[in-house]
Amino acid sequence: MKIGLLSDTHSHLDPKVFAHFKDCDEIWHGGDIGDIALANELEKFKTLRAVFGNIDDKDVQTRFPRDLWFECESLTVWITHIGGAPPNYNPRIKKILKERIPDIFICGHSHILRIKKDPNFKNMLYLNPGAAGNHGFHHIKTLIRFEVIGKQVKNMEVIELGKRGAISP
Repeated sequence: MKIGLLSDTHSHLDPKVFAHFKDCDEIWHGGDIGDIALANELEKFKTLRAVFGNIDDKDVQTRFPRDLWFECESLTVWITHIGGAPPNYNPRIKKILKERIPDIFICGHSHILRIKKDPNFKNMLYLNPGAAGNHGFHHIKTLIRFEVIGKQVKNMEVIELGKRGAISP
C-alpha cells in the first residue's frame, strides 16, 4: 500500500501534490484541511483518510472525525490533528496511549516535519508531515510518501513542494 501523507493545507492545495501522489493508493491528511472543496478534490483523485483540525469549520468537522483509527496492511494507524511530539505528547494523547498504542501515530498542527520512533511506546512510528499549505510559520511546504508492506513501513520519502506562499507552475 503506497501512502501520500500531508497536513495543514489551510485551504491551499499545491498542484504538485497530484504529481507526487499519483502512484499512491491512499492519501492521509492530518487535519487543518481548511475547506471542504479541498477535501473533495483529494477524494476525486484518491481514497482519502482525514481528520479535522482546529481551524476547520463545521462542514469539515461533520465529514471527518477528530481521531481516526484503522488498519493498513498489518499495522494499526491513528491520525489526529493535535498530538504534540515524542516525548512531549499533550495530556489527551498521553491518556489514550496508556490504553492503546498504534503502530503508526500521525498528527499535524505544529507545521514541523518530524519522523521518529518512540521507544517509550513500543517503538511506535511518529509521523508529522509538516505543512503543505501557505498559512503558518513554516518556510518550506512538505509532504511524506511511504509504503506499508505487511508489518513494515518502507521507502519513506520527504518531499519539499517549495517555499510557503510560492505559486507553483
